[in-house]
Amino acid sequence: MSAPNVDRDVVIVGASAAGCATATLLARAGLQVTLVDRAPDPSAYKTVCTHYIQASATPTLRRLGLAERIEAAGGIRNSIDLWTRFGWVRHPGGDDMPHGYSIRREKLDPLVRELAAETPGVELMLGRRATGIVEDHGRVAGVRVAGRDGAEQELRAKLVVAADGRTSKLAELAEAPERAWPNRRFTYWAYFRDLPMPTPGRAQLWFLDPWVAYAFPNDENLTLVAFWGLQKDLDEFREDTDHAIRAHFADLPNAPRLADGTQVSKWLGKVDMPNIRRAAAHRGMALVGDAAQASDPVWGVGLGWAFQSAEWLAGAVAPALAGDGDLDDALKAYRSRHRRELAAHHLVISDYSRGRGFRAAEKMLFAAGARDPEMARRMHLFAGRVIGVHEALSPAAFAKAAAVVARRGPVADPPPDPAPARERELSR
Repeated sequence: MSAPNVDRDVVIVGASAAGCATATLLARAGLQVTLVDRAPDPSAYKTVCTHYIQASATPTLRRLGLAERIEAAGGIRNSIDLWTRFGWVRHPGGDDMPHGYSIRREKLDPLVRELAAETPGVELMLGRRATGIVEDHGRVAGVRVAGRDGAEQELRAKLVVAADGRTSKLAELAEAPERAWPNRRFTYWAYFRDLPMPTPGRAQLWFLDPWVAYAFPNDENLTLVAFWGLQKDLDEFREDTDHAIRAHFADLPNAPRLADGTQVSKWLGKVDMPNIRRAAAHRGMALVGDAAQASDPVWGVGLGWAFQSAEWLAGAVAPALAGDGDLDDALKAYRSRHRRELAAHHLVISDYSRGRGFRAAEKMLFAAGARDPEMARRMHLFAGRVIGVHEALSPAAFAKAAAVVARRGPVADPPPDPAPARERELSR
């Protein structure tokens, strides 16, 4: 083992969205940051992802300078229409409505890694995996990493950041407090090229209560098509995945006809996706992105919260790391903000991931959103995580929804009979 290197302020393990954003922001604050990742290839990317960045993260992307890079790489400004049996909750559109971005991780991950690597103060170390932590009086004071040849190196720093995903090795080594909720859904997804969308440029999501399906347009005229079923029904999809998904998509109201596009990837599946929440700061170590909170990916929140948690952490600890304030106090402030901003969202998401149907109050909100533009706007702000749980599900919101439903106005877009669509799809 080489001699310890203490000439750095921060060590970050995980050079994906959360880790690269954290490294970039801390280095811009004048700190020396070492960014470590087990993948040796700078163009490596995560494959298990919906590639949907919610609107809540767009301000962070702009501060990072990533919004411009995403658009230059072909990423699209996203918006979405939501369907339930009560009708479509249409995205209101307009310049005053916040938007997110959709871009494949194949493009996004190299972008954020390049941004970090070119930032003065960031040292990028690829092809090294974390093998242990360095402790100092009960605090995490560094990490041990090993290269592909097995040689180990000790990296000491004022702050260690775990950005290594939902199965975080650093969180395990540091024994960070963790709570897990079961997720009773599985998913299969694939990419289709040149798939005509009934709502051009806009994503579609169907809440089939309790199954879920969606079609998300992405860069290079590719559309991510996904279906989320309950684990008890998994055998139907395993037997003939392609037939099962195409049959179910043919039944969806106003859905794209998969036969009209070209499938360019195989159906990929994921079964085990528990909801995990850990302490965002523990024993002097910080956690960001999925390492701190991994929520059911059916909602497409992981990427946005990765960028946002990176910004919250950097804003909290940068002054203390530069000598202005106490680092433990800064970590406590970050942990409190992470809990305040995301814990309620996580609990609501985890509850729905059990595979239950909509409750009466949820049905009322969707019914109101299909009938009233202002209710639709509020629901889309919540879906994009621009507003929080307490605002979206406040007594005033329910009172407004109840009043809308009581008036029994017509649904804007009544769903068509899906049977002919199913017959057309299966006949191809």
